[in-house]
Amino acid sequence: MLAALVLAGCSPAHEGSGAAAGNALATDGAQSSGTVGNEHSRVGEIWYFALPVPYNTSSKPIEIKDVSVEHIPAGIRVIEYGAYDLNDTEGLPVLAREGDSYTPQFAKFKNYARHPVKVAARKESNIFYLAKMQITAPPRDTARDCRFEYEQGGRSYRQTLDCELELKVSE
Repeated sequence: MLAALVLAGCSPAHEGSGAAAGNALATDGAQSSGTVGNEHSRVGEIWYFALPVPYNTSSKPIEIKDVSVEHIPAGIRVIEYGAYDLNDTEGLPVLAREGDSYTPQFAKFKNYARHPVKVAARKESNIFYLAKMQITAPPRDTARDCRFEYEQGGRSYRQTLDCELELKVSE
């Protein structure tokens, strides 16, 4: 069963990354208000976790160059990151288990992660990012903190948004 949203916002950018701390992305989206999760996961399962949908609150367009979940606990391995059109997936699959009937068949959709994703000024992106993760052992903590690296006006920025995933392995 999927647990509903519970916790999240904006965390400071990391120092020394070569990118300035960014603030163009909205910090109050759906994933910023909670933790998603599953209490009946099993070792070996693959899960798709959607990162916050990029919403550019600034007056200038941005180009997202890279995304990642910053804190990956022992017991979870990121297989890959992808970027997909919300129209293809018929909405945002915040958390989905591979093979379930409601899980979009991502392999059939165009993956936009290979190129920068442009987000117009004061607009929400039609493209969302997700992390494909595998449970390798009972996770010891939550996966959290979604980092976006983007360019705006010829400068590089890094912004970390709150997001949190809790997968509990049932006995």
